[in-house]
Amino acid sequence: MICHLEAPRPPRQRPGRIARVLRLCLLTSLATALDGAAGADSSLAPVVVTATREPEAIGRSSADVVVIDADAIRRTMADSVEDLIRRSAGVQVVRTGGPGQNAGFFVRGASTNSTVVLVDGVRVGSATLGQAEFEALSLAQIERIEILRGPASSLYGADAVGGVVQIFTRRGEGAPRWNASAEVGGYRSYRGDVGGSGSIGAWDYALSLGHDQSRGVSAVAPGDLFGLFNPDRDGYRRDSGTLQIGYSPAAGHRLAVRLLETRLNAQYDATEPPTYADPSPDFRNRLTTRLASLDYRGKPASSWATTLQASRAVDDLKSGGLVQSRFVTRREQATWQNAFAFGAEQQLMLAYEHVDERAGTDYASELSRRNDAGVVGYSGTFGVNSLQADLRRDNNSAYGGNTTGRLGYAIAVGGGVKLRALAGTTFRAPTFNDLAYPGFGVPGLRPERGRSVEAGASWQGDVASVSATVYRNRVRDLIGYQPDRTYCPPDPAYDFGCAANTRRARLQGATIAATGRWRQLDVRANVDFLDATDVESGERLPRRAAHQERVAADYVSGTWRVGASMLFVGSRPDSGVVLGGYGILDLRVAWRPRREWQVEARLANALDRTVEPVRDYRGLGRQAWIGVRYESAGL
Repeated sequence: MICHLEAPRPPRQRPGRIARVLRLCLLTSLATALDGAAGADSSLAPVVVTATREPEAIGRSSADVVVIDADAIRRTMADSVEDLIRRSAGVQVVRTGGPGQNAGFFVRGASTNSTVVLVDGVRVGSATLGQAEFEALSLAQIERIEILRGPASSLYGADAVGGVVQIFTRRGEGAPRWNASAEVGGYRSYRGDVGGSGSIGAWDYALSLGHDQSRGVSAVAPGDLFGLFNPDRDGYRRDSGTLQIGYSPAAGHRLAVRLLETRLNAQYDATEPPTYADPSPDFRNRLTTRLASLDYRGKPASSWATTLQASRAVDDLKSGGLVQSRFVTRREQATWQNAFAFGAEQQLMLAYEHVDERAGTDYASELSRRNDAGVVGYSGTFGVNSLQADLRRDNNSAYGGNTTGRLGYAIAVGGGVKLRALAGTTFRAPTFNDLAYPGFGVPGLRPERGRSVEAGASWQGDVASVSATVYRNRVRDLIGYQPDRTYCPPDPAYDFGCAANTRRARLQGATIAATGRWRQLDVRANVDFLDATDVESGERLPRRAAHQERVAADYVSGTWRVGASMLFVGSRPDSGVVLGGYGILDLRVAWRPRREWQVEARLANALDRTVEPVRDYRGLGRQAWIGVRYESAGL
C-alpha cells in the first residue's frame, strides 16, 4: 500500500518568472510557425461525453477536457494506463516502482482519491482507500480516454475535486474486424492481446483478451527509511478481458451488456507484524477487478434521449506475505438520465443516480453506505457564446447531504480563438478507512469542500493549436492523519493519532499545451506549473512537482514512423526530503509493410536515467521492446 507521510517544509523551488514566459513563448511560436507553414487539413472536432454527461462537440465546452483516442494510444506505445495519462497536461503520476506497482496520480494537484475514475460510465475503485487502482487496468481493452480537469462534483458527486478520468472500452460496428499484438521486452517482459468487433444485423459485439507480465526490478532501493528493501525482483502478471454485446431493436435504440475482468498478481517489498523487521517474505498484491453493466440508450422522441444503466463493480484485493489481508469493495449503481433538446444548440439534462457501496475488510465484516443524487444540467450556444450550468444534490447515509454547482461560459472571438471561464464547488467523501479503520478512523468526519475557479484561452488553426488554462482551487476540512492526540476520540487506541478534518489546501497553477504538424512532422508539447500548498503550515503538499514538461515528435515517411518524447519532472517533497527532478527520453519506430501489419520497436528511458518516483522507490532503467501488431480492415 502507498504510505502518505507528512514532510517538513522543503524549499518551494518555484520556477522563475522568466522561465515561465520563455516556455509559453516557445509553445506559442512553435504552433504558429507550424500552422503557417502547413497546408489546410482541418478535421472534425471530437465529441466528448464527460464534460456534460451527454455527447457534445469539444469546441462548445467551457470545461477543460482532453481526449486520448485510439490512434494516440497506439502512437505513444505507453506501457500502462498511468504512463498514458501522464502524457496529458495537468496530470502528474507517481508509482512505487515499475509497471504493476501501486500507482497514484494528481490532477491539478488533487490527490488520487480526489479524482473520479469511470469505465463506460461506471465508477470503479476501492471504497476503503477511496481510489481507483490503475495498475489493475490494461490498455488492451481501451478505445478512448477522456480527462476532465477541474471541478466536477456537480455532475459526478463525491471526490471529483481534481476532475474525472473516464475510460471507454471498444464497441463493435460495421464489418467484422480482428486485431492482435505481441511484444517482448527487457526485464523478461511480455505482452499480448487479441480482439474482435463488428455487427450482424441488429446485433453488435466487441471482445478482447490480454496478458502482460514482467520480471521487473526490486521496487525499493537499498538503504530505505523503513528497512523494506529486499533484493528480489518485484515483477507482476496481469490478465484481462472484456465483452460487449449490443442489440438495436430499432433506429435510435440500443441495449448493451458489458463485462470486464482483470487479475493482477504483483510482488512488492514490505514488512509485517508483529516485528515489522523482516522484509524477506514474498509480499504480493492479488487484485481482481470485475465490472458488469446493462444499459439502454434510446430516443423516444426526436428531442428526447434517455439512458438507463444498472451496474455492479467488485474490487477484491488480497495483500501481504506470511500475513494476508483482504479488502473487498462491492458497488452497485443505477442511473436514469434524460436529455431534452431545445432547438439545435440548447439542451437540458436531468439525471437520478443511486449507489450502494459495501466493503468487507479484516477490521469489519461489512461496512456499507448508500447515496442518492439528483442532477440537473444545462448547456446552450447563442451565436459565438456558450453557457453551461450544473447542479447536483447528494444524500448519503454516512455523511449527510451535499449540494454542488458549476457555471461555465465560453466565447469564440474569431480567428480560431476561444476564451472561457468556469467556477464550481466540490466535495470529497471520507473513505471507509477514514471512518472506521481501528485506531485511525473516526465516525462523523465531514467531507472536504472546495471552491474552484479557472480561465482559459485556446487557438485552433488548420493543423496547429495552442491552449492555456490558469486555475485556483481552495479546499477546506482536508481529511488526513492528525498526530495531535487532542483532536482524536478519548479511546486509548488513538494515542498515536487519527483521521481528522484539520487542514486547508490551496491548489493553483497553469497548464499550457501546443500541437502542430508540418509536412510529415507531428509535434506535441505541454508545460504544467503547480503550487499545491498546505495553507495551515505553508508547506508544499507531498509528491507534487512544481513543474512538469513534455515534448514529443513523430516523423512519418511512407511506411515508416519514427518518434521521440521527453518528459521532465521537477523536484518533489516526500517524507522529509526533496526528491530531485528527472528527465526521461523514449524512442520509438514503427514500420507498416502492409495496411494490416505493423512492426514496432521502442526504447524506454533510453538514457538509462535513475528515477525515484517516490522516496526510496525506483522505476525501471533502460528497456527495449519489439513487437508486431495486426489489425484487419474489415471483411
